[in-house]
Formats: sequence, C-alpha cells, structure tokens
Amino acid sequence: MKKRGKFLAAALAVLLTVSLAACQKKANTTPETPAESSIFTPGTYEGKANGFHGEIKLTVTVDATKIVDIKAVHTETQGLGDMAVEDLIAQAKEKSSLALDLMSGATYSSNGFMAALEDALKKAGADIEKLKVKGEDEQSAQKDIVLDTEVAIIGAGGAGLAAAVSAHQNGAKVVVVEKMPNVGGNTIISGSAYNAVDEKRQSAMGIEDSIEKHYTQTYEGGDKQGDPALIRVLVENAYPTIEWLESLGMKFKDTVFTVLGGLWPRAHKPVEPLGTGYINTYMNYINQHQDEIKILTETEAKTLIQNTEGRVVGFEAQGKNGKVTVNASKGVIIASGGFGANIAMRDKYNTLWPTLTNIKTTNHKGATGDGIVMAEAINADIIQMENIQLLPMGDPITGSLSGNIEQGVENRIFVNAAGNRFVDEGARRDVMTKALMAQTDAMMWVIVDQHSYPTGDTVNNFNESIDSLVEQGRAYKADTLEDLAKQIGVDPQNLVKAVEAFNASVDSKVDEFGRTLFKDKLDTAPFYAGKRVPTVHHTMGGIKITTETRVVDKNGVVIPGLFAAGEVTGGIHGTNRLGGNALADVNTFGRIAGATAAKGN
Repeated sequence: MKKRGKFLAAALAVLLTVSLAACQKKANTTPETPAESSIFTPGTYEGKANGFHGEIKLTVTVDATKIVDIKAVHTETQGLGDMAVEDLIAQAKEKSSLALDLMSGATYSSNGFMAALEDALKKAGADIEKLKVKGEDEQSAQKDIVLDTEVAIIGAGGAGLAAAVSAHQNGAKVVVVEKMPNVGGNTIISGSAYNAVDEKRQSAMGIEDSIEKHYTQTYEGGDKQGDPALIRVLVENAYPTIEWLESLGMKFKDTVFTVLGGLWPRAHKPVEPLGTGYINTYMNYINQHQDEIKILTETEAKTLIQNTEGRVVGFEAQGKNGKVTVNASKGVIIASGGFGANIAMRDKYNTLWPTLTNIKTTNHKGATGDGIVMAEAINADIIQMENIQLLPMGDPITGSLSGNIEQGVENRIFVNAAGNRFVDEGARRDVMTKALMAQTDAMMWVIVDQHSYPTGDTVNNFNESIDSLVEQGRAYKADTLEDLAKQIGVDPQNLVKAVEAFNASVDSKVDEFGRTLFKDKLDTAPFYAGKRVPTVHHTMGGIKITTETRVVDKNGVVIPGLFAAGEVTGGIHGTNRLGGNALADVNTFGRIAGATAAKGN
C-alpha cells in the first residue's frame, strides 16, 4: 500500500458534497510568457478557495518546471482536514501536477485545497488541463497480480481493520483490500460514540447500569427482531473490546454520555476527534507489522472464489492497474460496510419509510453494499434488508452529521418551525425521525445553552467549535431566547414557552412527551440553535452470521471459509439500532472475526 503522510487513515476529511468558489488573487509576481520547454512562469503565486471551516489560502512557489514550495493558511479541522492539506502539499511538491490522490470521497478540505492550488497555478501560466493528466509512471501498463495469504479481508473501515489486527495477533498473515483511496470507511467520519457497560467510569458518575440493561434496551429497541445470541455477544464483549483497544494504545475520555438514540449514558468518547482514534490505533499496529499485514487501496473486490468443496478460498478484485486475485488459506472476511450511500439499493429494499430517493446520507460514498451482493451470489443468507435507519440529525445541505450542536441527549431540546417541541428527545432514533418527518418542511432546530458550550472554542462531537459554526452560519447564537427565535424565524413566545416547560420538567421529572433523560435546564445565556433534517444513517440488514461471525447460507448451513463483521451483517440490531451500538458492533465483531478466521477451520 502506498503511504502518504504519517497515517493514511487519519488524513480523511469529513464526507460532504461540496460547492467551491475559488477567489483569484496574484501574490507578488507578474507572469511572463513561459519558455517553450517550461511548465510555469517562475515566481510565487497565491490561490484561494473555500474549505470546510472557511478559506484555504495557498502561497505557491514555482520554477520553470516544478512546484518548489507551498505554504498554507487555513482553519481546517485538527487531525482531519489539516492532515488532508499536509498530504496534498506533499503530493503536489512531489509530482508538480494537479493529478493528486484526494482523500476518500469528495471533501471540503481536499477539494478546497485543489481549487486553491489550481487558482495559483493558473496565475503561474500553467496549462491546467495538462497538469490534471497523470504522468507516464502513473499510467503503468495493466498487470494482473496474485497474492497468497492466510486471512483476506474485504474492506478497510473499522470492522476490517479490527479484524486485520486481531487475525495477526492470532498468528495469521493478512491482506486487506479497500476500494476507496484511503482506509477508514464510515468509522473515521463517525461521531465516535461507543456503548459499553463500564463499572469504573459509570460508577464515578453515579450511573447505574448492567449488561442485562444494555441487552434489554438493544433487543427491545430493535422491536425484538435482533438475534438474541448476537446481541448477547455484543453487550458482553463491548467493554472487553474497549480494553483491547486501550491495550493497543487508544485513549478514551474518563466520562460517558448518552448519545442520540442511545437510551442510556454508556457512550464512550475517544480523545481523538471523530473516529480517527479507532483508525489511527489500528493503523499504528498495522504499520508496525507491514511484512505480515498488507493493505491495498483503490482495489475493489468483485467475486468470491470457492473450491470444489464449496469452501471460500479467496476473491478476485479490480485494482488500479489490473486484476488482483487474493488466495486465502484460512478464511475471507467481508467487512465492506452497509448500503446507505446506494440509493437504488435503499429503494429496492425499503418498506418502512416514504421514498428515500431524495434523502441524503451520513455515509461515505463507498458504502454501496458490495459485500452483500458478493455474498448473496454464493447463496449466503441475506436478512432484514428493509431495516434502514434514518436520523433526525442531518445537515440540511449535505446530510452529514457535522455541524450538529448537541453534546448529549440530556441538555438539549428540539423545536419545529413554529418554535414548539414535538417529540421525546431521548427516544429511539426511528421514533424521533418519524416525528420530524411530520413537521413542516421536515426540519427542526436543536436548542442548547451555555451548559453545552461553556466557551466559544468548545467543540461539538465532530471537533467543530461553536464559534466557527456560528461564523459559518451553521449555528445561531443569542443572549436571549427571544433574539434567538428572531434569528431562526420561529415564534418567540412559542420558543420561550417550550424552554420554560422543559426547565420545569428538569425539576419535576415529568414531561409532556414522556421524556426521562434530563440534566441541566436551558437557562444560561448564550443560547444556540442549529438546523437539522432527516438523513439515512445505518442499514441494519445484511449477511447472516453466527456468534463466531461465520456466514451461513439460505439453508442455515455455514459456508466454510467465509466470515463477516460490521454493518455488512444483518440481524443484530433489528428494526432500530441504538445510538452508540454501531462502533461497539464494528469493533467487537471485527475482533471476533479476525480471531475466528485465523483458526483456519
């Protein structure tokens, strides 16, 4: 795998659909007509474009044939967007072109950088279209390759990387293929909440919890459609998997919280932003064992290979330069994620929601259900595909979870376009989303106060400061509820009444919508509001597995040599996944899959 930057995974910026407006300004030279053999007019030029958190400004120095230096001024997210910019600077200097490998998916940070770089190089007299063509060294002849390993994994998101590390720890050599340019999948852009019963952290906060409570809430929260045996594995192994992650160097905060739709305060939050902590932890390990764990990006698995006895012994994939055949002597693990970004597939299976065609998604663009299709092609049982989860927390423009101003369930309310509450804000995700869809324009405002943001530089669960969100117009701030109501266009009297009623419920613990999760009143300025809409978030259906992650066929018989873990599987969560259970699922079952496959039986 080609490494770009310290950790390929952590360079991923948040997935968003982006519209960039580049501003052109020359720095300190006047382009002259380049010599016939030159590419640029030597000098230093400035380029600008919009990034994720505002303007990206590049100062680019060139000589006649190459990019000599690039200096960047920006406010991109630390640990994500800033690393994307650093990675692209290194590539641009190495290649002296615009044919760069962008971060996985179309992102504000990477596309903003490219627009700013193009702006600067135009002023340097470059032929922009020619610079976008890859050089001969990158247009190598098609060449098929064959790789022999013990455990082969399809997908390099959280489940796939967990499986890779676990398989290696259990003595296996590993090959991982990932169709996207970078590893990380949905895990790296997640809000990072991880549910686990944790006596140490919860007891310190006065929170009573138990494995049985987590089991019951998960089972009943999915309308009792989840497989009880799989749920039992999840809740019993969630915390041991946190301990495993910590043994690998990952750090979690000392407190837990209730994540949206999580129903109870047991969500753990990593120290690193978004899901980068999980991916960095796995990549740290993998980078230390590169001779025995190989990752191929931009390599899309297409077909599973079975021997004459029906055992899965590998798969065929399409790489950048030809066909890649991976032979696996011990097992193949499918960890390719769900199908939230596949509109046709969503519409094919959806029976629970109005049409999902025009609903955006929180998922990265590679979440298209490929692994499910491959497994079904060899008669694997595919179950509960209609169970598609929506959230009420999508960004109105992109559908992503970024920009969400809530910090936890207990300290915020939802109001509709009239300024009225309309649902229990601590309810199941499907309950809240259905209630939101019944509101005018299917939109709502999240309302919080200083309890959630003690200072302007306090960040949300996506590492965005509240001040930056207000500056970008993605959140609103006021010293009074009346002023906040005017800013967001709702009836001031209604908003004030809604907050007053909520505050009374904090004292009485009796709420008109049946809410039971409370902490602080909304009574301390400044007050904040953020707009949210429904968005497709998780697909609970997929490949049927056993408690050891072995894939079973339509007759209930295990398919030898084939395993699956993560969102590609079905039957764990039922009709509705509790918030915070996805990362517990991904990491726990990824770990189990790696260990099971390494046994080779």
